[in-house]
Amino acid sequence: MSFRHKHIIALRDLNKEEIELLIATAESMREINSRDIKKVPTLRGKTIINLFYESSTRTRTSFEIAAKRLSADAVNISPSTSSATKGETLADTALNLLAMKPDIIVMRHAVSGSHYFLANKVSCSIINAGDGAHEHPSQGLLDMLTIKDKFGRLDGLKVAIVGDITHSRVARSDIQGLTKMGSSIFLAGPPTMMPPGVEKLGNVTVCGTMKEAIQDADVVMMLRIQQERQGKTLMPNTREYSRYFGLNPTNLKLAKPGAMVMHPGPINRGVEMSSYVVDGDQSHILKQVENGVAVRMAMLYHVSGGGSVE
Repeated sequence: MSFRHKHIIALRDLNKEEIELLIATAESMREINSRDIKKVPTLRGKTIINLFYESSTRTRTSFEIAAKRLSADAVNISPSTSSATKGETLADTALNLLAMKPDIIVMRHAVSGSHYFLANKVSCSIINAGDGAHEHPSQGLLDMLTIKDKFGRLDGLKVAIVGDITHSRVARSDIQGLTKMGSSIFLAGPPTMMPPGVEKLGNVTVCGTMKEAIQDADVVMMLRIQQERQGKTLMPNTREYSRYFGLNPTNLKLAKPGAMVMHPGPINRGVEMSSYVVDGDQSHILKQVENGVAVRMAMLYHVSGGGSVE
């Protein structure tokens, strides 16, 4: 099938077949990443602008690497070095960038829905690299790819997502994507960090305790406490949080033997997870990072029209 979307802003906008296509393309892209010379001419002559209004290590770097491995020209812009520091609006920034004829703008922004706003202002493609507490589609796709690597499927799996659900765009993308693919989602976190009505997003169960969520889980996805988005303290302290919602070798035994442990990063060691778990045999965290490059190559490839890969 062909990919019919000009933009990739949210996984809620994609159907199951389109998600499967992106994952399958990412699987094929991994062969490029294993070569001695990691480059193909697929996007030669294309210009990709990475416009990141929020800090990022994994997402920004992997989008840049993905662009370069497809032979596109990648330009990185940070708000601290842009005219945003002089009061320029997002719309004016976008229109000025558009005048330079980019093919794709990859953007991260603190305001939820900012990418839909931008897509109505520009003629090039927009890829969402994270918008507020809304969605993070590339992370959702790489999480699904990483889970599929282990189990060979996504349907019928129990996935526990634990932590700051309210402020997590990763949680929303994972819920949107995994439920469409047939997984069951079990959520746990402090009541102050659990959004009301989250069950309406799909096959989602909100659990009263972390133990209930991870019991017999195939996948345990831990989330970072996003204090920068909370605006106020929603928990007594990190020690108390870790006691009830931190993953350690003892409570991990409640999950299925060999269950996957995942985290979108960055990790607060000793808070969301103990170092023993982070560095343990069940951790697939670095595999998530590795898959991120292939997934972002697939996203750039498809919004560019899906030409041949050599």
